[in-house]
Amino acid sequence: MSSEPNSPTLLERILAFASLSIIAIALLSFFVTLIVGMNDREAMADGLWPIVYGISLIGLPIGFVLLIILLILSQRRRRREFRASTQR
Repeated sequence: MSSEPNSPTLLERILAFASLSIIAIALLSFFVTLIVGMNDREAMADGLWPIVYGISLIGLPIGFVLLIILLILSQRRRRREFRASTQR
């Protein structure tokens, strides 16, 4: 086993930050939509509320796709590092 610590690449760090940010914003907009919808249902059809609702519909799938891509990239990097350490 290699004594070097595994450090994520810049792309993996960007993907992790982007996916977590998008998922957090989507969940926040979902809960805001629920709270506003419970208090005043007619208000949800006016102003910026349809956009806030759309963020929750679009943000979660995009965030999960980014998480899957991050998982694939990190597993490929770890597999490559493992193979390089076993060949020595």
